Formats: sequence, structure tokens, C-alpha cells
Amino acid sequence: MNDAKNTQPASAAQSPRFCNTGTFMRIPNTQTTEKLDFAIVGVPFDTASSYRSGSRFGPTAIRQISAMIKPNNVILGVNVLENLTGVDFGDVPIIPDYIHPTYKAIEETLQPIVDAGTIPICLGGDHSITLGELRAVAKKYGPVALVHFDSHSDICDEVFGQKYNHGTPFRRAIEEGLIDPSHSIQIGMRGSLYFPDEFQQAADLGLKLIPAHEVRELGLKEVGKLIRERVGDKPAFYTFDIDFVDPAYAPGTGTPEVGGFTSLETLTLIRETKDINFVGFDVVEVLPAYDTSELTSYMAANIVFEFISMIALKKNASNK
Repeated sequence: MNDAKNTQPASAAQSPRFCNTGTFMRIPNTQTTEKLDFAIVGVPFDTASSYRSGSRFGPTAIRQISAMIKPNNVILGVNVLENLTGVDFGDVPIIPDYIHPTYKAIEETLQPIVDAGTIPICLGGDHSITLGELRAVAKKYGPVALVHFDSHSDICDEVFGQKYNHGTPFRRAIEEGLIDPSHSIQIGMRGSLYFPDEFQQAADLGLKLIPAHEVRELGLKEVGKLIRERVGDKPAFYTFDIDFVDPAYAPGTGTPEVGGFTSLETLTLIRETKDINFVGFDVVEVLPAYDTSELTSYMAANIVFEFISMIALKKNASNK
């Protein structure tokens, strides 16, 4: 395998943004694990969805619109590829309709990336994929802290009588010892519920859950502080369901919930987590068929940009 090198994306003044070979921010498509800070990995699996399907096309849509993103993050004060080395690793060879072989494929794809100390950034796909990602991450780091932004808690025991679904991954992750509930936090849950005690179920599992209305009451700065305190210095995994964002700003998703967060509020709150020791990220549930203006995929691409920016910020700090 060839070593990856720091590569700035082509300037739009030299190469039009629509001249995109299908990689995130037009960075190299290389399947290497050598000397990498991060790797973009698509996981186009959506057959564990409970309402709208189609998020299998999310990774392609996110990559395509990501050509709009420039390398400098002015708020965090970093050029994301100046001191970082990253590649677009391509997609996991998922098995449509078969979740357990897909979990195996996710683990087998991510394990060499994780074992090399590279941070995987996965593009979903429905939220069931996070369980496979956590299995790979936990093999290296042990139980990690989970930072979970979503409008749903995804801690059901069963959905349609099935244990493995996009509504169950974090209950399974706790049962398998992949996450440490005492350092994990869920943010942004809202909407009508089948069971009135669902938020209490999160507490019973050892998780801290801050629903959307409490985020509003507390304010973004205070919520950011609570997230950092909860995680502490534990290795952490950040999972972001795009339906955390209000459907006015991100309509292309499988199970939208009104009363969510603006794009600005979302980016502001993500930046509040910049000091956490993240060892993996994902963004899930982008459904391009309901995203005719590309608002949702662009929101997801910018979330990934913030993830990469936080990696860059941490590396810059360690080099000083």
C-alpha cells in the first residue's frame, strides 16, 4: 500500500467543484492505513430502517456535495489538511438485507484502520451501522464513551420483534460492553413516543439523556460543559443522526422530527465537544431521495468537516 500524503483539495479557481471523482472534499481515494490521521468510510446499509429507506445512497450524496467545502475552518482556526493526513477509504462491502454479515464486513473493514491509530469517520447508512463500528473501536480501546446526537434514543430492546434494527443499536452496544454508559450522553431527543418512560429507560441503562427542550432551557454552552464533564478523559465515539437537525434544515432523512435544531445551533454545539478524545465518528440517516435541494447532505458534509477540524485542532495542539 502507498503512503498517503497531505493533499489540499483542488481550488475551484483551478478545477470546478462539479469535477468530483466521488471522494470527500476531493481528497485521495486510497485504501491504506499507514501514517493516517483519519479515514472517510462509507457504510451504505439501510435495510434496518423502520420507515423510509434509501439512506444507502447517503455516502455518495455527502461525498458529492462535499466538494463545496473549503479547507479552512475559521471558527476553530485550522486548515484541516495542513497538518493532517487523510484519505477516502471507499465503502464497506455491505450485504443488502443481511445485517449480521454487514456487521462482520464493517468490523473487517474498520479494524485495520482503528488498530493503526487512524480515526474512522463513517458515512451512513441507517443508524444500525454504528453497532458494527463500535465493535471495531472497542476491540482496540475497550468500552468507549458515547456522544450521541439524535432525535431518538435508539435504545429499544426490539423493533418489529427484532433485536437488531436502527432503533436498537445502543442497547445492544451496552449489552456487549462496547460503550461505558457512565461516561456516555445522548442529546436532542424529542417528539412523540410510544412509551412515556423512554427517557427513564436511558437512565436505567446508565446513560445521561438531555432531551431537546432541556437543551433549549440550559443553553448550548452549558450543554457543551455537561457533555465534556460526562465524557471526561475517556476515549469517545461521536455518533450523529442527521435528524438531530430540524427537518426545515435537513429534510432528507428517514424518520424526521419537528422541533429540532438549526444548522448554526448544531455546528455550535458540535464545536463545544472539541476537547474530547474522540477515536471515531459517524454521521447517519441521510436520505437523498427526500433531499432535492441537497440541504441535508450538505449539512452532513459540514458536520464531517467539523469532525476533521477537531482532529486537526487536537493534532496542532499536541505539536506545540
